[in-house]
Amino acid sequence: MRLLHTSDWHLGRSFHGAGLLDAQRGFADALVETVLEHSVDVVLVAGDVYDRALPGVDVVTLFDETLVRLREAGAQVVVTSGNHDSATRLGFGGRLFAAAGLHLRTRVEDLDRPALFHGEGFDVAVYGLPYLEPRMVAARLGAGEPRHPAVVAAALDRVRADLRQRRADADRPVHSLVMAHVFAAGGIPAESERELSMGGLDAVPVPYFEDFDYAALGHLHGRQRLAESVRYCGSPLPYSFGEAGQSKGGLLVDFDAGGLHSVRAVEWPCPQPLAVLRGDLGELLADPELAWAETAWCQITLTDTDRPARAMERLRERFPETLVLHFDPQGRKEEPERSYGERLAQARNPLEVCCGFVEHVRQRGTDEAESGLLVEVLAEAASEAVSR
Repeated sequence: MRLLHTSDWHLGRSFHGAGLLDAQRGFADALVETVLEHSVDVVLVAGDVYDRALPGVDVVTLFDETLVRLREAGAQVVVTSGNHDSATRLGFGGRLFAAAGLHLRTRVEDLDRPALFHGEGFDVAVYGLPYLEPRMVAARLGAGEPRHPAVVAAALDRVRADLRQRRADADRPVHSLVMAHVFAAGGIPAESERELSMGGLDAVPVPYFEDFDYAALGHLHGRQRLAESVRYCGSPLPYSFGEAGQSKGGLLVDFDAGGLHSVRAVEWPCPQPLAVLRGDLGELLADPELAWAETAWCQITLTDTDRPARAMERLRERFPETLVLHFDPQGRKEEPERSYGERLAQARNPLEVCCGFVEHVRQRGTDEAESGLLVEVLAEAASEAVSR
């Protein structure tokens, strides 16, 4: 039996103001092609189907169309809700849809009710843990405290109890797979994820999952192996510049009568390359080796000693898809630290006040032309004041 582990689709998300819906349609195409090419039996979506609790109509339509295509390709689908999803909305019609091969696990009451899939001489029980907000579910789960480790431990205890009973009643092997949308200890986060654990203090220990045949985790956007059978597949597309250079795709998880047989990555193309550039403005504009970045979405950090004039405008002449611009001046002479108020108090004339304001806002002084313009404006203002 072959399952495809995916998560964190974040349908409807934008990238620093740039729309991603077309790119997400491309991901859906790649997903369906993977199902067909590799004869996938079950597609897993470990949370964060949508990027927000109230997705737009076109976003819901894309998800609906993708589910239909997956079923037409021959795969059943198991979906859990993540911290970005509305569990109630995503789970609507779950008991009815199960008969059509779509298994939704968005309610606490259903986390120990697996979707059962039958292989040749064995079964695979797929348990789906929705995102568990500790303060909302701790009492219902009988957790000792409203923290992520406690509520996940209590939820997994329920799963183990059901699994033990199923194995005792079965006349053939029942292998276990648990899906969970969590921040697991040791995982490396990206800047595009909404923080679940402050400083890692509330992270869920990996050993909680190691007695299951496979744990399909969601939430972290980079593909990661925390243990041989405990893995993040990552998001299908990059959602932050911190993910530049990451391979994106899913994980093919194969079971046979003996249990977990293999896990291997499948790659999906990134429709828009990402470039993270740093350097002096003149060097960036002239470097021929940066030609590849001219069609990429760019995050650029300028290191010029003084902030260049019209920096974004000049950068976009070569890198038109520059989305983020930072400044990190290098080589600036250290001066005694003064507050802006102190600098104003020490100004000797209106021109120094104006020049000081410009430097404070732009982090560079005025050039000769700008100083001359300020002199003219101040002179005209003084003349008007005298005439009154």
